[in-house]
Amino acid sequence: MTAQRRSPAGAKRRPQLHAAAEPQAELRAAPQAAPEAPKGRAAAGERTSTLTLQGGAPKGGGAVKKPVVAAPAKPAAKAKPKKPAPAEAAPAPRPAVAKDAGTDRHAALEAAAALLAGAVEELSEEQRRRLVDRLAPRAPEPEPTPAAARLKPPTLNAAAPNAHDFEIFAENLARLVDQGRKALAAAIGGMEPGDTRSELASNVADAVKTLGIVAERWMAKPDQAYAAQATLVSGLTDIWSQTLRRFSGEDTPPIVPPDPHDKRFAAPEWNDNPFFDWLRQSYALTSRWAGETVESTEGLDPQVKAKAGFYTRLIASALSPSNFVATNPELLRATLDARGENLVRGMKMLTEDLSAGHGMLKLRQSDESKFELGVDMATTPGKVVYRTQVMELIQYAPSTSTVYERPLLIVPPWINKFYVLDLNREKSFVRWATAQGLTVFVISWVNPDESQAEKGFDAYMKEGVLAALDAVQQATGARHVAAAGYCVGGTMLAATLAYMAEKGDDRIDSVTFLATQVDFTDAGDMQVFIDEARLAALDEAMSRTGYLEGVKMATTFNMLRPNELFWTYFVNNYMKGVEPAAFDLLTWNSDCTRIPRANHLFYLRYCYIENALSQGRMVIDGVTLNLRKVKIPIYELAAKEDHIAPARSVFTGAKYFGGEVRYVLAGAGHIAGVVNPPAKNKYQYWTGGPPVGVYEDWAKTAHENKGSWWGDWLAWITAQAPQRVPARIPGGGKLKPLCDAPGEYVRVRG
Repeated sequence: MTAQRRSPAGAKRRPQLHAAAEPQAELRAAPQAAPEAPKGRAAAGERTSTLTLQGGAPKGGGAVKKPVVAAPAKPAAKAKPKKPAPAEAAPAPRPAVAKDAGTDRHAALEAAAALLAGAVEELSEEQRRRLVDRLAPRAPEPEPTPAAARLKPPTLNAAAPNAHDFEIFAENLARLVDQGRKALAAAIGGMEPGDTRSELASNVADAVKTLGIVAERWMAKPDQAYAAQATLVSGLTDIWSQTLRRFSGEDTPPIVPPDPHDKRFAAPEWNDNPFFDWLRQSYALTSRWAGETVESTEGLDPQVKAKAGFYTRLIASALSPSNFVATNPELLRATLDARGENLVRGMKMLTEDLSAGHGMLKLRQSDESKFELGVDMATTPGKVVYRTQVMELIQYAPSTSTVYERPLLIVPPWINKFYVLDLNREKSFVRWATAQGLTVFVISWVNPDESQAEKGFDAYMKEGVLAALDAVQQATGARHVAAAGYCVGGTMLAATLAYMAEKGDDRIDSVTFLATQVDFTDAGDMQVFIDEARLAALDEAMSRTGYLEGVKMATTFNMLRPNELFWTYFVNNYMKGVEPAAFDLLTWNSDCTRIPRANHLFYLRYCYIENALSQGRMVIDGVTLNLRKVKIPIYELAAKEDHIAPARSVFTGAKYFGGEVRYVLAGAGHIAGVVNPPAKNKYQYWTGGPPVGVYEDWAKTAHENKGSWWGDWLAWITAQAPQRVPARIPGGGKLKPLCDAPGEYVRVRG
């Protein structure tokens, strides 16, 4: 930048000074030994300035020694006024700089120094004093007091921005706008006709309708509404008062203490900086108040209250100050440090993810390029020994010389892929079970297309579970089989057992349910997405393709825990512009599958809406199913923090079976609670009596056990059938191998 100083009227125009590498023409000094001061000036100072000069000539012409800008030794007498100079005198030509190697730069530097000397000589005494003060060495600043340190605003960038930074930032903003157009095109281009009306509009309309019912209840009781509003205003006023005291230097505790478990506000600025602390506290207080207001609404239908609570949490998560660049200190710092490049990278990833989801956001949660099926994941050796239109059956190779005579058939959910039970060598339930001497078979469900639109719940039972049971017997020659079902696979298995009981089929003589619901009275937040209006909209959407897109199902599950499973990745990916790390479990979670229209509609209607299975009203193939007739031993595993199959719901459902039930409660959630290898020695599990009474009472008296539940389950299942036989090799029975595990169906992307 150019800094110009003007003399009094009529004076000669002074040279222009350019401070090298400074955005605002500050004079930066380089310390060096001081030569003798020129005549008429005070003793030598300690610095001279290295400056780039334009215009003017050294006073008296010619090259001179480098001058020193020095402070006066004592206050000088009042300077005599200078005579006015002739107006607009033509500037003297710049001193010539030799271009040959003999003079190199020395003459040019001395000429520049002479220019500086002339400029300084014409300064007033006050101007010289200010210049010397600026160039003089400064003592280090004292350490701030603790209160002052807390009030210090966050350091968003160690270096002050210069003109070049602003140019780069402007360029990145232009790139951001261009990339934003591409993202919008990807979203619109992949959208099927009617998608917006049947999906987004339906969701918004339902939220407005539900929260409107809550508002009506409060408006009918204005005194209570006023009291609720006064509570919020009082809390916000307290926070503002506490913030003002912090700005004045007081060390005051927060009105709303930080939640150590909330990673959104983990950056120190959220607590150390009064402004961001005010944002955090105000958001936390308002969110909590909104949730409590919905919960305390009188006269609400339980279903409406559950939906209103869910929508309130969803809106609160979306409006968190951590989700916006201007209100998140981490994002501010990242944006300034990267000069906006992070936003460009993020928008590019958003465009890619919208394209991958065909107009829907396929949120990336892991670096999927680091994993390959059969190499890094799903690596347990085995063979596909049977295949139908809806499933492949994998028989895994033994790792012991003898095995238990009774084989194990696992029925995984079809809304995800089976290899959650075979993630890698360390986390594989399948590999561990074979190492314990079990002959393991696993169903791998098809990733359906439009040709399988009419494959319903009954088809999955007959061509899936029952067909697999036939194949297991052919491969092993065993009379009885133990079965295990996970999530919706367990719901299907329970229905199959009730069907077999009506038919007098006793081939399955032991069953394990992993995070499985058969009663949907208290099915958690999933109920929010399922009612008659939603079902009609979903049917309309699926009728165009014949299936539910896997991305939609994945988004639904992410919205059940929006802070952890959606907004964390949204901010990290699309605002910080950071690629997610490689994580096998989240890679599996992103490998979603499609669901046939007929199957999905049946499941949602007769399980979630009508709760027909536990009530004895579900009919399959003309057979009315009754869980009371399932009298075989049952191992019922629930997960304490499960948000998909809540532990209370699993507990309630376990009481509908006719057989003896061992109810076990695992620590953690829907996946980590199930996939918990003993070698990790993580979490815990609780055991107690049979599932009678209410869940809360059972949990109070249950015994806590450290580590994994796998060993407890193994002792339970092997005690029922301890006989052993020589190990069975896949393909050694009546069924010949079709291909290596993990098979072909699992490789089809959703």
